[in-house]
Amino acid sequence: MFGNYLIGLREGLEASLVVCILVAYLVKTKRRDALKPVWAGIGVACAISLAFGAVLEFGSQELTFEAQELLGGSLSIIAVGLVTWMVFWMRRTARHLKADLHGKLDAALQMGAGALVATALLAVGREGLETALFVWASVRASGEGTSAPLIGVLLGIATAIVLGYLFYRGALKINLAKFFTWTGGMLVIVAAGVLAYGVHDLQEARFLGGLADKAFDVSATIPPDSWFGTLLKGVFNFQPDPTVLQVVVWSLYLMVTMSFFLAPQRPSWKVPSTVPTPVGERTQTPSRASQKRPGA
Repeated sequence: MFGNYLIGLREGLEASLVVCILVAYLVKTKRRDALKPVWAGIGVACAISLAFGAVLEFGSQELTFEAQELLGGSLSIIAVGLVTWMVFWMRRTARHLKADLHGKLDAALQMGAGALVATALLAVGREGLETALFVWASVRASGEGTSAPLIGVLLGIATAIVLGYLFYRGALKINLAKFFTWTGGMLVIVAAGVLAYGVHDLQEARFLGGLADKAFDVSATIPPDSWFGTLLKGVFNFQPDPTVLQVVVWSLYLMVTMSFFLAPQRPSWKVPSTVPTPVGERTQTPSRASQKRPGA
């Protein structure tokens, strides 16, 4: 449940910050007339995200078992790829997110209400679709027929909405760079478990082999229905009897991704542009023809 709470909190807070930046900028620049189309775009983005999640959940139920496992495994791997990209993108651009959104909003204000709706829709919709896909994959990986993972996601999103409102009102200030670094690292661990589960789905769909090759089996020591087994399952998507391929994929993803994530960021060096000298201030070398002796 904690892993799904983390997903809801992290993804929800990104969307909340985007909304806060858009709304606060319009209020500060006294363009409250543009709030209605912005909220309309946000509402459409939320509706599309919910519809996408519903299609994933209910559409897959009509498929055969192997088709369900193939679809679930493929989407789980895609979700891990998107979340990994998002974690690194936010780590790199968190400091410039506000200025970037302000620039897009300024351009949309000059184009009209339709552009404002589209700007809000794209800004929030991307976060919403990523959240819907990764939440679906994570809940499917750790749910096992219970509602605890979904409750964890909803609690995380609710917490993110409250934090976003507090940010907007100025009642809460935290170091967002450190927050996204810590939560990003934990999200990488959760994503590793989702990736391993996706590989297991592909093995059950007979798309990948090695389903019978178990790396280990600690079901007797850590029963899946025990409280600590449930805790490990909810936080890390732990499986007591993974296959060799699952362990290899989990280890490689975690080592490679975490090493790049924890590596210090290189400063973005910019080559100073050569400022051209104004035409009127250029030093012109007189030609030989124009060089005349005094009195000539």
